Amino acid sequence: MEDLLEILRDLHPEVDFESCETLIDDKILDSFDIVSIIAEVNDQFEVTISAEHIIPENFNSARALYELIQRLEDED
Repeated sequence: MEDLLEILRDLHPEVDFESCETLIDDKILDSFDIVSIIAEVNDQFEVTISAEHIIPENFNSARALYELIQRLEDED
């Protein structure tokens, strides 16, 4: 989880990613952020986030994104 938080903090150091659960709903993350996050996650965690996983529920919080990463790791 710490690796993911570091990726997110690099994009928006002013956001408390550990408690925020409305990253998409409140427009904290935009489409460019999502693309950057996906690229970093793919490199860091060696998982592929496909188009079917790019939904607000998976990106609204760091916890939701981390749970997605764990699911994808389990599939490999």
